[in-house]
Amino acid sequence: MAGATETKDDRKYTKDHEWALTEGDELLVGITAFAVDQLGDVTLVGIDVKVGASVNAHQPFGTIESVKTLSDLFAPVSGVITRINAELEKQPELVNEDPWKKGWMIAIRPSKLAEEQASLLDAAAYRAHLEASAH
Repeated sequence: MAGATETKDDRKYTKDHEWALTEGDELLVGITAFAVDQLGDVTLVGIDVKVGASVNAHQPFGTIESVKTLSDLFAPVSGVITRINAELEKQPELVNEDPWKKGWMIAIRPSKLAEEQASLLDAAAYRAHLEASAH
């Protein structure tokens, strides 16, 4: 499993511990290793949006359930849902095993890419947020 404070420099982050990775005109969205560490073993990922639906930044798009808690998942940007990781329905543990790649949850085509991404944290800012939260 990834270290709890591990971050990836190729993506942006939210203070809610979600990551967004640019792939073409989409942003893949998942949760960070820190979030996985806080949750423990993931037992259910419930995606409440459908492909083609519009979401607003900071709006819940689903829930994640673990042995410890139930948490909302928030859209990091506004836009249209282009893909949903259907594998998580059958294998929610993919989030624990590989939160950075196989554990992605949704893909969003942002409505205003530059503006939206400006509101996200880069890896250094997210690491600073984690350190500040730890104290």
